[in-house]
Amino acid sequence: MNIYQHFRPEEREFIDQALGWKDYVEQTYAPKLTDFLDPREQQIVKTIIGTQSEIKMALFGGNDGAERQRALIFPEYYQAGDDDFQIALFELEYAKKFLSIEHRQVLGSLMSLGLKRGKFGDILLKGDQVQFFAAAEVSDYVRLQLDSVGRAGISLKELKLEEAIQPEENWREIAVTASSLRLDTLMSALYNISRQKSQLYVQQGHSKVNWTTIDNPSFECGEGDVLSVRGLGRAKIVTVEGKTKKDKWRIIAGRQK
Repeated sequence: MNIYQHFRPEEREFIDQALGWKDYVEQTYAPKLTDFLDPREQQIVKTIIGTQSEIKMALFGGNDGAERQRALIFPEYYQAGDDDFQIALFELEYAKKFLSIEHRQVLGSLMSLGLKRGKFGDILLKGDQVQFFAAAEVSDYVRLQLDSVGRAGISLKELKLEEAIQPEENWREIAVTASSLRLDTLMSALYNISRQKSQLYVQQGHSKVNWTTIDNPSFECGEGDVLSVRGLGRAKIVTVEGKTKKDKWRIIAGRQK
């Protein structure tokens, strides 16, 4: 069976990487810990590992409900615990009375350290509290190098994982119809913007599907896909319920601001 036929062509490189992790565990009979994976990557790894008894996998991102999680792939004899995922939790200390910090500023500052996105998990914001998860192997480097976020001078305090805040997320369910499942058409329906505007967002690299920038307006979307558009928030295609009498797709989705 060709494993690639179940996935999109642009996912082939990651599929090869996941197959390599699986082979490593099979050949060495030792566990393999990955970087933080986004939900789509997690799903691909789950599909590749499957339910075979010889190789197991577990996911953990630092707290319950984490979006970005590390995968631990291990032989059946191994007993996996939270410590095996090697995750550090940091909280930013800054002048909260005078400054505010946004998610994009934290991500931008972390990326400026020269590390891969995969070395960082979720960024958590609640009120003026700002936390983020990082791979333990880079925690010393991050602590030494990160001294500002946006215009704010900051210091980092490392916390126990159980001290992670629960971020406030507001999702609402919506039902829309669209003439096709093309990215630009769906964006127009989900965000209530013109087709021309949605095409512009895509062509300018301001839209993502499953955490990957897509610059092709005709990219075909499907159930489970997560769309994000800069400045407009995120949407998830929950179900595609078939066509209406007017030959349009009826879609149940979630919207987040």
